[in-house]
Amino acid sequence: MYDFVTSKDGISENSFKYKDMLKRNPDVPSGIVPMSIADMEFRTAPEITEEIKKYLDCNYLGYTDISDSYLNSIVNWMGKRHNYEIKKEWITPSDGVVTAIGDLILSTTAPGDGVVVFSPVYNPFKRAVKMKERNLIEISLILDGSGYRIDYEAFEKEVKKADTKLLLFCNPHNPVGRVWTKDELLKVYEICVRNDVFIIDDEIHHDLIMPGFEHTVMALITEGAGMHMAVCTAPSKSFNLAGLQTSNVIIENPEIYKKFKSSRLDGFRSVTNVLGMVALEAAYTYGERWLDECIQVIYDNYRYISDFVEKNIPEIKIFPLEGTYLLWCDCRSLGLNKTELEAFMTEKAYIFADEGYIFGEEGIGFERINIACPSQVIKETMERLYNAYKIYIKK
Repeated sequence: MYDFVTSKDGISENSFKYKDMLKRNPDVPSGIVPMSIADMEFRTAPEITEEIKKYLDCNYLGYTDISDSYLNSIVNWMGKRHNYEIKKEWITPSDGVVTAIGDLILSTTAPGDGVVVFSPVYNPFKRAVKMKERNLIEISLILDGSGYRIDYEAFEKEVKKADTKLLLFCNPHNPVGRVWTKDELLKVYEICVRNDVFIIDDEIHHDLIMPGFEHTVMALITEGAGMHMAVCTAPSKSFNLAGLQTSNVIIENPEIYKKFKSSRLDGFRSVTNVLGMVALEAAYTYGERWLDECIQVIYDNYRYISDFVEKNIPEIKIFPLEGTYLLWCDCRSLGLNKTELEAFMTEKAYIFADEGYIFGEEGIGFERINIACPSQVIKETMERLYNAYKIYIKK
C-alpha cells in the first residue's frame, strides 16, 4: 500500500497552482489546497524518486541521447496497459504534449488551414492553433440528459470544406471527463478519413480510466487507423511528472513522421530532459501498482463528492467521471453569472478550481475541479462549499 493520505512535502513557492491561488485571492486562509491546474497533490511514486536518485549518483546532467531502454519502456507500457502494439521507430520524444501539438500543426497544415476542436476543450488547444496562424473551428459538444456527445453532423459539415485539414482530438476529453467509446471513435475516424483530415490524438490522460470504463487508443479502432493520426502520450498526468517536461509522439505514417522530426530540428528542440527520461522509464517499468492505487483513490474522491453534492447541494450537477482526475461540475442552477460564480468559489468557499469559461463559451457556469488529492482535502473542501452555499446561496 502506498501513502495517498499525506500531502506532498515542500511545495515550491513557484508552484503554478499555488501562485495562481494567491493571485486570485491574496487573503486566502493558510492550509487551503488549490484544485485547478492538473498536478496531483500526492507524493511521487517512490520507485520513480529512487531511480532519479540513482541516476544523480552518476553525476551527469549534460546533453543525453534517447536510449533503447527508454524507447522499449514506452513500447512495453503501451502494449501492456493499452493493447497498443507500436514500434520504437515510431516514437519521437518531446518536451511536452502541447509543444508537440504545435509542431504537429506545423507539420500537417499550412497557414490559414482549418483545425477542428470539440468544445469545451483544454484551452491550450485553441491557443496552439491560433499561434500557428491556423483557422480555429470549434464544434460544440452536444449536452443533453445523458451527458456529452459529439455532433457528427456539424463535424462532417466543417471537415467537408476544402481548407479543413486537421482534427485536434482529446481522448479522454478534458474538461468533461468523457472516455469516448469505440463506436464514437470509429465515427470520428471515418469522417476524417472520408474527408482527408489528419488527426492529432491527445492521449495524455489515457492511463487514468475510472472503474467500469474502457479506453481505446484511437489508432486501434480499425486496421490501418494509425496511418491517419499522431498519438501524443506522456507520464506527466498519470505519475505527476509535468515539471520534467517529457512526452512522446507516436507516428506510424513515415511521411508525417519525417515532417514532424524536421519541424522539431528546425525549432532546435531535439534534446529531451535527462531526468524526465529516467522518470518515464521508472514509471513505465515499476509504477503500475502505484498508478492502480492512485486511480482507486481518485475514484473514491469522485464518489464522495458526487454523493455529498447530491445530498446537500442539489443545484450543482456532478458529471460522471469516466477518465482523468478532473471533475466537471454544472453550477448553472446556482443562479450566478460567471463573475459571481468565480467570486463565490474563491472568496466565499475558498475553492480554487478552473472556471469553466476558460474552456470555451460552452463552459460558462461550470467548474473543473482537480480531485487528485488526499481524501481529507476533499472532505474539507466540500464542507467549505456547503457552508458557503448555506450562507450565500440557499439563505
